[in-house]
Formats: sequence, structure tokens, C-alpha cells
Amino acid sequence: MIEVEVKNINKHFGNFKASDNVSFAIERGKLIGLLGPSGSGKTTILRMIAGLETPDNDLPPGKRGIRFLFQSYALFKHMTVFDNIAFGLTVQKKSDSEIKSRVEELAELIGLKDFTSRYPLQLSGGQRQRVAFARALAPNPELLLLDEPFAAIDAKVRQELRGWLKQTIHKLGITAIFVTHDQDEAVEVADEIIITNRGRVEQSGAPIEIYQSPKTPFVAKFIGESVQVPDYTIFKGFDEYEPREGILRPEFLEIGATIDEMPQPMPVTTERGIVRGTYFRGSVIQVDVEIKGQLLKGFRGLEQVPLHEGDEAFVFIHKIYGFDGDKTQVIENAAKRKESVFI
Repeated sequence: MIEVEVKNINKHFGNFKASDNVSFAIERGKLIGLLGPSGSGKTTILRMIAGLETPDNDLPPGKRGIRFLFQSYALFKHMTVFDNIAFGLTVQKKSDSEIKSRVEELAELIGLKDFTSRYPLQLSGGQRQRVAFARALAPNPELLLLDEPFAAIDAKVRQELRGWLKQTIHKLGITAIFVTHDQDEAVEVADEIIITNRGRVEQSGAPIEIYQSPKTPFVAKFIGESVQVPDYTIFKGFDEYEPREGILRPEFLEIGATIDEMPQPMPVTTERGIVRGTYFRGSVIQVDVEIKGQLLKGFRGLEQVPLHEGDEAFVFIHKIYGFDGDKTQVIENAAKRKESVFI
């Protein structure tokens, strides 16, 4: 069932077009990530859904079909945890018994039932964020809007809160939209991602779908850790094409210390390169290799023979995201290719 539907929304700030004919629909109970670079229009979209900005082609609130609650995440320092969570209920003039019951329920949900008499300054950053979340939930909103919910939290706590937020949203069964510029955050937390660019929706879908099948050059460049190449036809296995721009991700490369590491029949289209740097990335080693003047990035396992700066390396490029106008074409190396597929 559709909970939120946005149709052909436009928004100008002077001559700047912040939203350009934006349309999308969100199913009930989904956790949606609005992802994009600064200035891409994601926050403007959220604010228009909340009613804090008025679209150029606005509809009266009663005809939007959207009910929402937009909350500021700054807690009231002079109020206890209990009173912060209860704030929206107090504004709604709920009875004392209703407020007490709801606050206790939410304090249990966020794991702070023994902290309701404390003040915000007596809590950790992660605990304060959970209280702010509970305060937003207290009036039972049908749609929860979150603007960069983890921006002010340190890395370790942010990692913990991501999983907690997703589990909690799903447990409650409510619909939520959160704005972020952090790809890892969007991929980890969101059920679906809407990618914005220059006021437009570039692509929407499940995180794995967007990562594996970027539909536009912008999405291919923006998602993942990629290297842009101005002409991929310089590489073996791709040289029958006209000169084209493309994207290579580290997982598209197989890097060997010797030619014998390359699986058959791949040596036919294996490149020779020079290692320009190696970097420990936890579970893998990132290897930067220069091939024909182009610096590429790939990974090697910790158990493999180590490579060092200046070493010769052998590189097989499995596939490339090639650009054909406003579409992205997935092209496999000639040693593997059956056919090119437009997505």
C-alpha cells in the first residue's frame, strides 16, 4: 500500500531550481534513504513533504494525502528524558495517564527506561539521539522524517545506531524517510534509496539494485568507490569500441603478482601495470596500479603474496560501466563477454 506519493513537484529559489519535476511513491512501512551530494535537492524534498517548504505547484495540505510529523533533534536541555519524550503529547493535551504510559513504552523501546529522570547533558550522544527519536515517535506519526539523523554522532556510535534505527522502524511498522549524503549509511539502513542530483531523481530502488545496476552515468560515478576513465578502449578486451568514457570499480579488477595468478583464458587480455601504492583496508589490501597512464584501484586478499610500490602487477579487468548518452552500459571483457546489456 502506498503511504507517500510525490507527483511532478517543482521548487525554485530565485533562478535556482531545487526540485525539477520530482515524482516517487513510497510503500507503507518502508525506510527510505534520500541520498545525494550537497545541493542535489534531497533536503528540499524532505522539507516540502513536511510542509516547511511550499512547492511551486503546491496542493492544499488536505489534498496531499500525506500525514507527517517533522521534529527537531535538539533536546530541551532543561527537561528530563521523560519530559522531552512527553513534549509532543503535552502539546496534544493528552491525559497524564496516557502520557506516562506512552513515555514508559518508548523509554523501554529505546533501552533507556532507567534514565527517564536524567537530563540530556547526563547522557551520551547516542543516548540523546535515541531520546530525540522517541520524542518524534511519541505522537504516533504515520510518517517520520529524519534529516541527517546521525550527522552529529561519532563514528562508532553512528555505526551502532544505524542498525538500531532500522530494526526499530521495522518493529514499529511505520514509514520513514531520512536524508543523508553518506553512501554507506544509505546502503546499510534504507530498504530503498532515492538518489537525487540537481533537483532530479536519478534512480530509485533497493540498495543492491542501484549498486549493481546504475542506470545513469551520475549514479555509476556517485555510488561505490570508482575510478573514472576518459577512454576505456585503451584496455585489452574493450578495444573494439569507439572511444568512450567509463567507470571502473575495485571489484571489477583482478590483480596478480604473476601472470600465473590469472585464470585461463584471461591472460589473453591481461594488462601489465606498475604498483603505485598499497593501502591496508581491514579485510583487504587496496592496490593502486598504473596501466597505460591510467591509475586504477583494486583489492587483494591478506593471504595473497604482497605487492609493493614499484612492483610489476598483472591486471584483468572483468567489466566496465561504459556511458552511452544518458545510459550506463555494462560491458564485459572480450575474454568473458557474451553480449553487452543496457540497463
